[in-house]
Amino acid sequence: MHDIIHQIGVKSKPDKIFELLTTDNGLSQWWTHDTTGAGSVGSVIEFKFNDISLLFEVAKLIKNKRVVWKHKGNMPESWIGTEIVFKLNQEKNQTLVNFSHKNWNRPTDFMAHCCTKWAVFLLSLKDVAEKGKGNPFPNDVQIDHT
Repeated sequence: MHDIIHQIGVKSKPDKIFELLTTDNGLSQWWTHDTTGAGSVGSVIEFKFNDISLLFEVAKLIKNKRVVWKHKGNMPESWIGTEIVFKLNQEKNQTLVNFSHKNWNRPTDFMAHCCTKWAVFLLSLKDVAEKGKGNPFPNDVQIDHT
């Protein structure tokens, strides 16, 4: 199995970042404006990107420490069976956000694309936490011209 991993240091407390990862309002500030369904374990979050809708089940929440989502419903084929994990660790004047998109069957061009897009959105998360404004879809950095 293959994983996408990233780590960013965010000058913010873990509780603020946890809120950005676990509420519709928080998620819509850094990933996509059109987000619904966030909540407790078992909730299904819908993220819309124009005509594309992605569903994730909240699989685990440890307050201010860990968020785990599992894909649910119609997904890109290579995402089936993968999970997304955010680990938060406060360290001095920052919170380290350790992100992983786990269990890809094999590395592909789509995995490479997703790796870069996750980095774009994690930097958007950092901007929301530190500056009060992120760049969620459709205002995110474009990485190709398709």
